[in-house]
Amino acid sequence: MKKWVACSGVLVCLLSFAGWRASHAEDTKTDQFSPYVSADGSIERPANFRTEFVHMGSWFVPEGDASGFHDVYTQQSTVEAFRETGQFPDGAVLVKELRAATAGNYTTGPNVAYANDQLKQWFVMVKDAKGRFPDHPLWGQGWGWALFKPDAPSKNVATNYETDCLGCHVPAQSRDWVYSEAYPTLKK
Repeated sequence: MKKWVACSGVLVCLLSFAGWRASHAEDTKTDQFSPYVSADGSIERPANFRTEFVHMGSWFVPEGDASGFHDVYTQQSTVEAFRETGQFPDGAVLVKELRAATAGNYTTGPNVAYANDQLKQWFVMVKDAKGRFPDHPLWGQGWGWALFKPDAPSKNVATNYETDCLGCHVPAQSRDWVYSEAYPTLKK
């Protein structure tokens, strides 16, 4: 009987530890800021954003360096949070993919443009409501900022968000630096 009590005590201890370990692992996972941000503040471009994220909306720029289709994606949880609160939640990731356009005559009309296979670049923004990286040159105004080019899609080529990114977003400053009017998915 003493062996059984000792064994059952050890078993209870092991099961309790396993339960604590599993719940602690979940807590760590839940507390993780973003799977696309390293401990030093480096931002990664989500590889499968077209299939794993939600398409929020698109822009079409007819001419200039930024010409083409600008498709913007985010996580489903970001859409749900934004619809509820009207704000991007901490850790939200926005990915804008720029593609060149081709135009042609179709049954819907002349000079109809569509996005072709030529990738121009990707912009990635990560919401940081806590100011986690105050001395990092790519973090500020409540966001992390990144720019990736097709010839090196895993290398952030932005060096300073104030000079490389912020200028284009100034008109959207009152909307948390995001041109959210073009994203019907965010509306209820």
